[in-house]
Amino acid sequence: MRGNGSYLLGSALLVFLPSVSNAFYLPGAAPHNYKQSDPVNVYVNALTPMLTGTDNSKLKSLINYDYYNPRFHFCAPAGGAQGQPESLGSILFGDRIFTSPYDIKMLEANGTCQTLCATDIPGEDAKFINERIREDYALNWLVDGLPAAEMKRDAKTGDIFFDMGFNLGNDDDEVPYLNNHYEIVLRYHEPSPGVYRVVGVLVWPLSRGGSQEDTSTPNCDVDVQPLRLSENESNHVRNPDTPWATRWDNYLHIFDPRIHWFSLINSIIIVVFLCVMVAMILWRTVSKDISRYNAIDLSEDVQEDWGWKLVHGEVFRAPRYPMVLSVMVGNGAQLCAMCLVTLVFALLGFLSPSNRGSLATVMMVCWTLFGGIGGYYSSRIYASLGGVDRRKNAFLTATILPTLVFVVIFLLNFFLLVAGSSGAVPFSTMLLIVVLWFGISAPLSAIGSYIGSRQGGISHPVRVNQIPRQIPPSPRHLRPWASTLLAGILPFGAAFVELYFVMSSLFASRAYYAFGFLALTAGVVTLTTGTVTILFTYFNLCAEEYRWHWRAFLTGGGSAFWILAYGLFYWLSRLSLDSLSSVTLYLGYLFLICLFDFLVTGTIGFLASYWAVRRLYSAIRVD
Repeated sequence: MRGNGSYLLGSALLVFLPSVSNAFYLPGAAPHNYKQSDPVNVYVNALTPMLTGTDNSKLKSLINYDYYNPRFHFCAPAGGAQGQPESLGSILFGDRIFTSPYDIKMLEANGTCQTLCATDIPGEDAKFINERIREDYALNWLVDGLPAAEMKRDAKTGDIFFDMGFNLGNDDDEVPYLNNHYEIVLRYHEPSPGVYRVVGVLVWPLSRGGSQEDTSTPNCDVDVQPLRLSENESNHVRNPDTPWATRWDNYLHIFDPRIHWFSLINSIIIVVFLCVMVAMILWRTVSKDISRYNAIDLSEDVQEDWGWKLVHGEVFRAPRYPMVLSVMVGNGAQLCAMCLVTLVFALLGFLSPSNRGSLATVMMVCWTLFGGIGGYYSSRIYASLGGVDRRKNAFLTATILPTLVFVVIFLLNFFLLVAGSSGAVPFSTMLLIVVLWFGISAPLSAIGSYIGSRQGGISHPVRVNQIPRQIPPSPRHLRPWASTLLAGILPFGAAFVELYFVMSSLFASRAYYAFGFLALTAGVVTLTTGTVTILFTYFNLCAEEYRWHWRAFLTGGGSAFWILAYGLFYWLSRLSLDSLSSVTLYLGYLFLICLFDFLVTGTIGFLASYWAVRRLYSAIRVD
């Protein structure tokens, strides 16, 4: 398209050089075989903010933009860009994939520095592009399911790594300049004669300035000054694109596994220490107390022992707000089942990065299908705590958490729509999720609640006294908020290294592949949460504090408060968010992460403490 203003031009050339490599394909990511002259489709995805890779770099935005946003003036196919089918998880995570005008064929050269298209960039749009360059936005291309990456060097270690996406421009000087020249490397291997498979995509973005008026002779010289866009007048821009290929090299940057191993070994040491401590307490103290307590002749008038044995008639007294506690435990059990199955699928390789959005899709489907688990646990705990309004319990278990999550997501989606972000979830997708939940998960939750109600509450080994016992003042470290924060340090310390990589994957568009480390870390966190909660519950009972139900849930969920603190630290150290939309998005997503962690770890702590208390008081003899 030509008009008053400037021209944005590009070209496409492909020179394939032979390369030999071995490839490993995960389940669900079948290789695509090409023959000579077969078209190799290049798809474009949304523009996303990225970290530059330096130690002091910060993420400056959380807003994604469509590649064909009119203000970018990127070259589009002659017949218009066609959207590609995407999974539910891919849509939720902001992927917007379209066709591109690049005409690339396997093992064929298509010319060098040829004009791709022409369009106008007025000064107002140039200002918009310059702002995105200052915020370190990256272009994201896809070839045969592989993301285009930019080769970079770590300034600290000197290591070469591949960073997914490549810069829209550069902001090293006072005036940013636009990258209008791309050198593309498509890597492949030949498993059999005449059959080729794409195994890597690298892009070197460059800026080529000079005169942009002559569209017939694009300038690909290396020494040309970079192209800067004027925000006060129209700009003439040309985009030559010289794709070329080299031999096979590593495609993905693999983070140093020593960091993960150090974190894992440190976590295992913490778990072993806790397990030994709990075992010593149970073996040397509790067993001795039980033996001495059972040796007392209850027919004689003797003074009862001290500590946890004095509150045997109070320990199973119903806590305050049993409805709320049972609903939280039910939803936490549902989330635990979702995490377990998702990790199993990830370890089996079904959540390969080639299957874009597969992780989020599996999580959504599992969360929906495991509604019966949430309803079952909620109803049984509610009955065990003496609850009688079972219908209300079933209704709240099926609706309260998803309603809260949907309200937060709708609010965040509103901010995305206001900011013009491509990450805004379409209304049809949001409606599908609501129907998926209330049409499948809610009925399953009702069925689980019915089954749990039929089985009734869990039997308790001792009776509850009619008159509540007076509770002495508790030590400071056993007060609810103090014990919650103290107990949360250990599970958080076992997972904070993996948490950094997970948050970088969520907010900084970094790929996360270490599912093995994540699964081991999740197991360590589960054991740590259970043991430390049992330990604090025992300390509370020894202090004659029998109101352990809510304390166990809060103690188990204490790591969520440290995750919140770490999220705020991550914001200060790795993010530089200037817009209200980006700040709201980050805080909203951080709130959801902390909420889910609180429910999962709180449920683990509560169930572990419930099991330990029942085992403890079933071992003593009470008249």
